[in-house]
Amino acid sequence: MEWIFITLASLLAGFVDAIVGGGGLVMVPALFAAFPGAPPATLLGTNKAASVWGTAMATWQYSRKVQVRWSAMLPAAGAGFAGSFAGAWAVTVMSADFLRKLLPLVLLGVLAYTLVKKELGRHHTPRFTGQAEVLAASLIGLLIGFYDGFFGPGTGSFFVFLFVRLLGYDFLNASASAKLLNCATNIAAIALFAAKGHVWWHFAVTLAIANVVGSLLGTHLALKHGTGFVRGIFIVVVSSLILKTGYDAFLR
Repeated sequence: MEWIFITLASLLAGFVDAIVGGGGLVMVPALFAAFPGAPPATLLGTNKAASVWGTAMATWQYSRKVQVRWSAMLPAAGAGFAGSFAGAWAVTVMSADFLRKLLPLVLLGVLAYTLVKKELGRHHTPRFTGQAEVLAASLIGLLIGFYDGFFGPGTGSFFVFLFVRLLGYDFLNASASAKLLNCATNIAAIALFAAKGHVWWHFAVTLAIANVVGSLLGTHLALKHGTGFVRGIFIVVVSSLILKTGYDAFLR
């Protein structure tokens, strides 16, 4: 039964993650519910090893239809990889408890800003070009990459929000770019987890296939319905993240 449960969860996670990020909101609780006695690092490593394939597929699908700004995003992905690896190392020497309580408040600010600024992310008007865009995107990659390695929840949503708010992308282009950077941060985390033996590869293969199928469905809907649809899903996912992280931080 655990196989069926977590496979369906991986399918849904791939679907949500392909649109706007936040697949971990579905997959991580499912793994912890199915295997309550397993080491947390092993469940997190297995999740990363499965979800990276759906994220990679979404990146490829988006790149065929959306003009990804590769000259800025590839250096940003490299910065995200380095940041994620540094964050994963940092969590081995310091506690992330302070982020647990801060995160729902930060997400609440992101949601409020998105709701108030109704035109936010509806039009694709990049604010930077050339080296300025490379620098801005790389700083976002480094910062959120470090956060992903150190703590993680909401990484994709943070990428999307910052690309929209700081770089002037619309939600569809921001989501496409976020997928590339999320691939890089996931690969860094997988390298660390795998080196320490914290990946169940026999589960990861099945979950990866389901995640890719969900990712294809999610990407298709995002491309079909455009930036307004992605914005709506972003609001739903961030709202869910606020409830989940708020419960974990203050009520559990």
